[in-house]
Amino acid sequence: MGEAILGAALDRRVFVAPEVTVIEKLESRRDQLYARYGVHVSETFEAMAEAGLVLLSVKPQEMRSVAGKLREDALLLSIMAGVTIEALRSEFQHNRIVRAMPNTPAAVKAGMSAWTATAEVTEEQRDFTRDLLGAIGRELSVDDEKKIDMVTAVSGSGPAYVFLFIEAMVEGAVAVGLPRAAAEELVLQTLYGSALYAQESGRSPADLRAAVTSPAGTTAAGLIELEKGAFRAAVIECVRAAHQRAVELGKA
Repeated sequence: MGEAILGAALDRRVFVAPEVTVIEKLESRRDQLYARYGVHVSETFEAMAEAGLVLLSVKPQEMRSVAGKLREDALLLSIMAGVTIEALRSEFQHNRIVRAMPNTPAAVKAGMSAWTATAEVTEEQRDFTRDLLGAIGRELSVDDEKKIDMVTAVSGSGPAYVFLFIEAMVEGAVAVGLPRAAAEELVLQTLYGSALYAQESGRSPADLRAAVTSPAGTTAAGLIELEKGAFRAAVIECVRAAHQRAVELGKA
């Protein structure tokens, strides 16, 4: 995820390569990042001391391996799942913090990121956060950190739910006789087009669904089976379970 943000931000000139230092413990990754993006690379945390922005993109359990003092006016931006602002404030003795939750479609600049900031974050730093996260897709500012756990359950984990649905639709298409390659192309374009249509039409999902559903037609027959399988209820419970787990991780 950190590399996705780096690549998109450089591509859209949110910042330029000579201004960036990537801290990476693995030599092979340092060599790869330098060759691909032309950024400075380091295995130590010395660069943190002078940075105006520190982007934390490590596994939550590795947060304490990050050792370095930040400038008082620096922005600390974390994309670690489940790590609260209070935990970041305590660990780094720092107050200007943004906690963000992007998702994996960021890799193709189609991500959805939600973020929240502490009161100490300046308006200029908030604008920079919007530009940075906007480089990888869409961004949404929320006013309460508790909503980040809700976002995690929806857009953070959401791609996995969508991928499972894609798998199931492909298997259904193969089951009725379509070649797998054709099934995958049909399903992927159908989901892509449906999402884009929903975004741009200005109509509710319920209205769009109804417009496709003729009485006693093929769509109605398929939807009846989804309702028999409690599809809607299962998705709602899926999001609820993911939210509960996000809350639990934040308390760990």
